[in-house]
This record gives sequence, structure tokens and C-alpha cells, in this order.
Amino acid sequence: MTAAAGLGTAICLFHLIRVLFMIKSEIVQKLSTQFNLPQKQARLIVDSIFNNMTRSLALGDKIILRGFGSFSVRVTRDRISRNPQTGKAIHVTSRNIVTFRVGHTLSSHLNREL
Repeated sequence: MTAAAGLGTAICLFHLIRVLFMIKSEIVQKLSTQFNLPQKQARLIVDSIFNNMTRSLALGDKIILRGFGSFSVRVTRDRISRNPQTGKAIHVTSRNIVTFRVGHTLSSHLNREL
């Protein structure tokens, strides 16, 4: 394979990988474009939404976005685990984790026939 062909393959692979996730700045860009907003204003809106969601979850509230899904906080319990390198038992304390349950509409879109 030539260097040029290798580069082309790498670029194609990059584009395939790139569409597998979306980062916050891309959400800001799409919001800005879709609603003809300045980037700064779109960034403030996205930051405000995420900050309010974070605050609500920190208070133990559940966030329900109909059709999309719901976020909630679950408490894990204390447990004994093992260090994989040494095999020594270690105590893992309980902690709060965020769980997401997919909504019906989103699930339907993800599982529809292509």
C-alpha cells in the first residue's frame, strides 16, 4: 500500500470514528447554526442546561426528557473488591452514580430497520 493510499484510509477511518460520538462544542455549533444564534449565546444556553441538570442530579432529583430518556442517581453499596495485580482484597466505599434509561422514542429510532 502506498503512503497516499494509507493516508486516505486513515482519513476515511477518522471520519467513521468521528461520527460515533458528539462533543459539547459540536452541540453548541449545531444549536448556533440551526437557530441562527451567535456561538457565545449558544454556548451559554448549552452550559446552562448542563449546569441545571448537574445541580438537579446532585440534589437527588430525577430528570425526565420524554421520548429521549431519564437520568437518575443511584447509590452503590460498600463492597469488597480485589486488586487485579496483587489479588489483595480492598474495601470500596459506596458512592453515587448517574444512570440513564433510554426513552421509547429514542429506542425506536435506534432500533428501526435501516
